[in-house]
Amino acid sequence: MSAARILMWVTGALEAFLGIPFFGGTFVISLLWTPLAVMLVLHIVTLVLAQQIGRETRGSVLGIITSCIAWIPIVGMVMHILTAIFLLIDASEADPELEKQPD
Repeated sequence: MSAARILMWVTGALEAFLGIPFFGGTFVISLLWTPLAVMLVLHIVTLVLAQQIGRETRGSVLGIITSCIAWIPIVGMVMHILTAIFLLIDASEADPELEKQPD
């Protein structure tokens, strides 16, 4: 399993947590929106690693957008949930280099 795939699982799980109504918002606000900055960095790192090995990047791109607009209350919750779905779908796909190896 590649580092990009592991980061997709991790960021997907974190986005799912942040998308939980009340709990995710309370967590973000109580830490003065720092989790959004941390998630932005994680999404950028995941995007770069995924591009290097040819993995799908839609979840990471959506995560970057989410991190930038998630301070808007209801929009942020919906975006976190959508991002989590896309990241977890991307993470569940096999790594491209493993598909190319002959049996």
